[in-house]
Amino acid sequence: MNPTTLTALRIAHRRMQSLIEELYTVAQTALDNDDLPDASLLQSIADKLYVEAENLDILISELEG
Repeated sequence: MNPTTLTALRIAHRRMQSLIEELYTVAQTALDNDDLPDASLLQSIADKLYVEAENLDILISELEG
């Protein structure tokens, strides 16, 4: 695998992790403010991105061999 590709995948994974953390934080704030629809939406998006980030992590591990 081209090192540039692996680097790009690692950067994307780190950015996804940061975004996921931010979404979970904002979801918790919405929940604390009794804004259940927003909290649910944010949590759902964060959960989906988390799964994708886990898949990307597995792919990176496999490519690194």
